[in-house]
Amino acid sequence: MTNLTYEAYLDEVTTLLTELYDLDDATAIKLVVDAQAAEYFSPHDDHPEMRTLTRAREDAVTLYKARQARVDTQAKQQRAARKKTPPGSGRK
Repeated sequence: MTNLTYEAYLDEVTTLLTELYDLDDATAIKLVVDAQAAEYFSPHDDHPEMRTLTRAREDAVTLYKARQARVDTQAKQQRAARKKTPPGSGRK
């Protein structure tokens, strides 16, 4: 199995996010950049054996599922906040 460079690996994860989940480029890039900032990919940098096409697909799925969980949580919080706000109180 071929190991990708770190940069090629991140590009592959980004590409997979657009292909598997029909995300636009900007959203996929932001997901990968945010994960990188959170040091999600630090082990990949240190261990080239982690940078495979199979692992890239797994990481794309993981990042997307985490994003969906955040989106779902935010939507639930917004719905709960709307229920607590009495009609005509001026808040939307």
